[in-house]
Amino acid sequence: MTQIDFLKTWLASHTRTERGASLVEYALLVALIAVVCIAAVTVLGGNIRGNFEDVGSSL
Repeated sequence: MTQIDFLKTWLASHTRTERGASLVEYALLVALIAVVCIAAVTVLGGNIRGNFEDVGSSL
């Protein structure tokens, strides 16, 4: 049994990498940036549309 436990421990220690963690962190960062962009467009969308309407009517 101790050889099997040793093999499990050895395989687990050699298969863990930081690449997967970095990928998850980058994915979360991209998702957060997307949420901020969508929120900004939602909040500022009405003001920008009003400005374009004013410019269009003055032309």
